[in-house]
Amino acid sequence: MQVSVLASGSTGNTSLIETGQHKILMDAGLSGKKIKTLLSEVGVDIKDIDMVFLSHDHSDHSKGLGVLMRRYPQIAAFANSGTWEYLTETQKIGQIPVEQINIIEPGQTKTFGDLDVTAFATSHDAAQPQYYVFTSGGKRIAFLTDTGYVSRKVKSVIEDADAYLMEFNYDDMMLRNGPYSWSLKQRILSDVGHLSNDDAGQALLDVVTSKTEHIFLAHRSQHNNTAKLAYNAAKKIMVDGDANLPSDVKIVLTDPIQPTNLVQI
Repeated sequence: MQVSVLASGSTGNTSLIETGQHKILMDAGLSGKKIKTLLSEVGVDIKDIDMVFLSHDHSDHSKGLGVLMRRYPQIAAFANSGTWEYLTETQKIGQIPVEQINIIEPGQTKTFGDLDVTAFATSHDAAQPQYYVFTSGGKRIAFLTDTGYVSRKVKSVIEDADAYLMEFNYDDMMLRNGPYSWSLKQRILSDVGHLSNDDAGQALLDVVTSKTEHIFLAHRSQHNNTAKLAYNAAKKIMVDGDANLPSDVKIVLTDPIQPTNLVQI
């Protein structure tokens, strides 16, 4: 597989996953036009995208999905029934072409040629949030953001992956001392909120192994975190700590507007 995190942060999230047979988007939280531009920056034509997997209904993950489905009929879009029901009833992303709607429920694994996709439930204040493990050619990458905590069940699904995209949303002290209202701070800190740098690092400590070569630090808050704080927390907990990681493991910072290079997994 090849992976590029096209955009990641509170303003919008989308990633590209390439296998020999597929070009897939993980989430579509920017405008269709912006997603097309980001794909072109890594050498991919949006007309070649054949699948989109949606994590949940929040706009920073779903905003562009309706446009992409209506404009590019080759795209098969996947989410669970709760997410589709909410999006259909609210028309939050406009009219959704029924023939492009596909369902994958938490706990299911579906096979698409050279790609296996496993869905798992997360804990977030959305209709029915879930994330995915993508497997192809014997390699696995696990995506996990927008969750207040990482349960033992989730860890059992994502453990021993070759790569992780993990939420490093906030630095605890920056959030607590920052400008947000106390009610918003409570939401972020709650079990249906987001992962702090330390929480993410500790969760990864339980699942990474000697085969893990890439860790993407994702969904970083622009108000309550910095790239340096996220990177240092990950390095301190995992590289300098007790994680069973290869010496050349790569910790990759992601950006709200700039795609990462295509990384071979």
